[in-house]
Amino acid sequence: MKILIVRVSSLGDVVHNMPMVADIRRHFPGAQIDWVVEEGYTSLVRLNPLVHNIIPIALRRWRKTLFSAATRAEISAFYRTLRVDQYDVVFDTQGLLKTSVVMRMARLACGGKRVGLANATEGSGYEPISRIFHDRSVKVGLRTHAVMRARLVAADALGYTLDHEADFALQAPPQQRFPWMPDHPYAVFFHGTARADKQWPQDEWIKLGQALFVRGLPVLLPWGNKKEQQAAHVLAAQIPGAQVLPALPLIEAVGLVQQARLVVGLDTGLTHIAAAYCKPTVELYCDSPRWKTEGNWSPNIINLGDIGTPPGGEVVLAAVEKLLY
Repeated sequence: MKILIVRVSSLGDVVHNMPMVADIRRHFPGAQIDWVVEEGYTSLVRLNPLVHNIIPIALRRWRKTLFSAATRAEISAFYRTLRVDQYDVVFDTQGLLKTSVVMRMARLACGGKRVGLANATEGSGYEPISRIFHDRSVKVGLRTHAVMRARLVAADALGYTLDHEADFALQAPPQQRFPWMPDHPYAVFFHGTARADKQWPQDEWIKLGQALFVRGLPVLLPWGNKKEQQAAHVLAAQIPGAQVLPALPLIEAVGLVQQARLVVGLDTGLTHIAAAYCKPTVELYCDSPRWKTEGNWSPNIINLGDIGTPPGGEVVLAAVEKLLY
C-alpha cells in the first residue's frame, strides 16, 4: 500500500500529525508512507523513520513571487515529483483549499481514494470547500484533540481501531556539540509566541528562572524573531546564569529540546516538540484552549492554564519541582 499525507504546516500541527504515521504502520507494516510538508519542516519529518519519502513544498515562499520564472519552475518540479508514485490513499489532514488542491494533484492508483476532514473542529481554520476534492470525508467531534483528529481520519479510512497511545516515533537528531550548547544540565524557556495575548507575564518568567538557578539548573533562551530576541535579553539580564542563544535552525532547536533537562513553554511548536519527545515539559496555556493541543500522552508533561486563565507562578514552580524531583 502506498499512502500520501498532505500536512504542510504549521510546526505544531506537523508534530501533532505524526502519530497517524505510527498507527498506519502498526496496522499495515509494509505500507509506504510519503509526506508533503513545507520546506522549512522537512528536517523534522526526516526524524521520523516511518516516513519513506518527504516531498517539500514552498507555498509560503512561492506566493511572494508567484509569477516569477524561477517560482514557476519550482512549482513544475514539485508537480513532477508529486506524481512519480501512484497512491492508494491520499490524506489531507489540514482541511484547507490549498492542501486539498495539492491532494488533487497527486496520482491515484486504480481504486485509490482521497480522504479528508468533513468538518471543522472548534476554532480551527478548516475550509469547507476542501471537501469537493475528497472521495471520502471523515467527521470528527467539535472538540477533538489535534493529535486525535488525524489519527481518527486515518483509522476511519483504513478500517482499524485506535488501541494505542499516541506514538510520535521521533528519533533524536544527530548528536552534535554546538558552541552554544552547555556541558551541564539546563532548562529551556520557550517564552515567545506570534500572539501577544498568548504570552506569560515577563516577571513570572524571571521568578521561575531565578528559582531554577538556585536549584542548579540554568536557563537557555531561544528566540524566533527580533522582538523575541529583545525579550530574551531582558529576561537574561535578570535571571542569573541565563543564556540567550543565537538564531537556531530547526534541527538545532530540536537538539536543544531533546537534550534539555526541563522545558517550560507556551502553546507553540517547539514546546509541542518537547512534549512529543516526552521530555519533562510544562506547557503554559494563557489565551488558547488547552484541550486542542495539550500533551496528554505522558506523565512527563504537565499542562497548566487555559484560554483567558494563565497559570500563576507558584503553580508553575510546583509543576517544575514535580517533574525534576
